[in-house]
Amino acid sequence: MLFGSFISSLYNNWDGASRTLSYGLGYPWSAAKMKLGLGVAGITISLMAATAQADCPDYTTYAQSPQGNPSSGPLGLPYMRPDPACRTFNSTSVEKVILDMKSRLKDPDIARLFENTFPNTLDTTVKYYNERENLAFIITGDITAQWLRDTGNQFSHYHTLLSVDVDLANLVKAVINNEARYVSQYPYCGAFQPPPESGLGPSVNDWALGVLVNPPVDNQTVFECKYEIDSLCGFIKLSSSYYEATKDASMMNAEWLAAIDQIFRVINEQSQASFGADWNFISYYNWTGLAGSLAGAVNNGGNGEPKGYTGMVGTHHRPSDDLSTFAFLTPANAMLSVQLTNLATILDHAGVAPNVSSQAKHWSKTIEQAVWEHTVVDGIFAYETNGLGSRYVMDDANVPSLLSLPYLGFLDMDHPDYVKTKKMLMSRGNPYYAKGRSFSGIGGPHIDVWNPWPMSQVSNIFGTNDDKEILSSLYTIVNNTSGLGLIHESINIYNISDYTRPWFAWANSYFSEMLLDLAQRKPHLIFKDNKPYTPGQ
Repeated sequence: MLFGSFISSLYNNWDGASRTLSYGLGYPWSAAKMKLGLGVAGITISLMAATAQADCPDYTTYAQSPQGNPSSGPLGLPYMRPDPACRTFNSTSVEKVILDMKSRLKDPDIARLFENTFPNTLDTTVKYYNERENLAFIITGDITAQWLRDTGNQFSHYHTLLSVDVDLANLVKAVINNEARYVSQYPYCGAFQPPPESGLGPSVNDWALGVLVNPPVDNQTVFECKYEIDSLCGFIKLSSSYYEATKDASMMNAEWLAAIDQIFRVINEQSQASFGADWNFISYYNWTGLAGSLAGAVNNGGNGEPKGYTGMVGTHHRPSDDLSTFAFLTPANAMLSVQLTNLATILDHAGVAPNVSSQAKHWSKTIEQAVWEHTVVDGIFAYETNGLGSRYVMDDANVPSLLSLPYLGFLDMDHPDYVKTKKMLMSRGNPYYAKGRSFSGIGGPHIDVWNPWPMSQVSNIFGTNDDKEILSSLYTIVNNTSGLGLIHESINIYNISDYTRPWFAWANSYFSEMLLDLAQRKPHLIFKDNKPYTPGQ
């Protein structure tokens, strides 16, 4: 179809527009956008150039080998952005940040990494977006599903741009609205299928086959129903970020308020002890693999280890999607406490739902006090506890982690208990810390003990003001991208060319967010001068 005929057809068949663009051509309607004021209901429609799907390579394959011209630094890192016509969303403000940072970063290899990672969420993961419907579906990378946790983090580094980029803000608003539908229906689930409006079919998750979940779910809507309290935190985090930047209270619609109500339902249910006063076993959620499933069985009828009451909120799975050993995950509860305070702040500012704000403040304080009372022994935070005297001292790379407590906003990086805990975490004292000749860091059971995640070194940078330590962690990451110029999920300490996930948008976003933090906090370390930089200002 000629592009002019395509536009005419779209104009005369508005209701089919988003389907035509997200399904027929294989890209969301916001991709590689050309501003065309078609005068439909006063809406400016963002269209992609009429590029056939076959012309745009699958990014999972694309990311596995070097593509564009190498950087001028010693590593010669390749340019890994897709062609503009193949990008899933374009933002002039994002492009400006890239140009600003490239002009000031003194290491060409770091500049190339920023150029590749900062726009990666917009370049590759906006699988569907319809501004009129206020719906967007964001994938995490090489898995076609929307994780609440990942999405909240994938957009975190764009926060300061939302007040100056209306198109980007509208995209984020559509993400929140879509997630509100998910959470209001399935608050115990963390990963979801595309919305039916997208015309995109659901994906089959082999690891969810043969899994018995209570309450039951519909796999046409749910990709995976592992209950992780940090997933709900991710939804609040993205909501708070959007409102703080835009002051747009229209986000707080009936669906969003219903989702927030469901979050408090989960908090109330999962803060309870496993046994009631009369020794009745209390279970609001359980998850277990049936015989022959990839997931495998979970003890105690899918409920996991018993827990006592502490004031914290239990979780069945960790941010890595692995099973918790003990229910009270310290960093997830720390994040929950912070995000509930943020929730109360935006509700109060908007003058919306004062009763919900009161609940948020109450639970934020209760959880914060419980974290300090039940997880710290001799100045060391436990990763997990059960409220019955048991504690697991370790850390996992996935955020929220103990290492990321300052990034989460729970405490200052110079708090003595954090300093002592951090020293232990980045050593043999942490069973999931590993160190090789070229790469080191914290991993987790999601891959294996000898595959640390670059994400842990990013968290380490957020947790220190020591210039030498920052540079050490930074170049541990920069020097270990397998020459591909993107941030991997994990790296084998015995063979650094052996990595997992060539396309992991969350890790790319987290890395670029860290560089923007250094641009404000430690500009002399990465810039040619000592002048701080904040995007959007």
